[in-house]
Amino acid sequence: MSRASLDKDPREVAEMFDGVARRYDRTNDVISLGQDRHWRRATIAAVGAERGDTVLDLAAGTGTSSEPMADAGVRVLPCDLSQGMLAVGKRRRPDLPFVAGNALQLPFADESFDAVTISFGLRNIPDTAAALAEMLRVTRPGGRLVVCEFSTPKNKAFRSVYANYLVRALPPVARAVSKEPDAYVYLAESIQAWPDQRELGLLVKRAGWEQVAFRNLSGGIVALHRGVKPTS
Repeated sequence: MSRASLDKDPREVAEMFDGVARRYDRTNDVISLGQDRHWRRATIAAVGAERGDTVLDLAAGTGTSSEPMADAGVRVLPCDLSQGMLAVGKRRRPDLPFVAGNALQLPFADESFDAVTISFGLRNIPDTAAALAEMLRVTRPGGRLVVCEFSTPKNKAFRSVYANYLVRALPPVARAVSKEPDAYVYLAESIQAWPDQRELGLLVKRAGWEQVAFRNLSGGIVALHRGVKPTS
């Protein structure tokens, strides 16, 4: 399956996530077998934000990734295109400054943030390179990028088991726990079409980030990519 076959208008994707917003976090916990909590902690550790830092959390959804940073004294701004997800998050955490925004045209000034992070959202943006460049624009020189995204298990046997889970098990599980299973069928298909660790790393470098590196989580089901904005 090609990436092109999955390309959707950003508004279509946002509307799809609007439909799953209310039960999104619970469903993710079920279909990831609880691993999403581990991935979230690893992402926050990789961002390494300190009290007083300003962090943009893109594709923040209901704000589950933003909350721990805010509770630690970080000035975190959750941003998402889905109004439904933002509404759920705002009801739970009215203290967080949720902002609606398109990752291809971020509503922020140049060099506004000490760090930008995006978890499981880069895959849903139709122009990956443009989104990475836009993140670079709003990050201050020396600031950090952390991308947490589904990736490709390196062990061949495990990769086969994982592919079978995505194709055969994930859609029935999604139907059982979600009223909008089509969103999770799209999830499975988009994961399979997504670039592997090396390819994504090259895209990050080409967008202008330096010191690009990644590390695998859960055997490569997920990878954390990091980069630093050049200081000159």
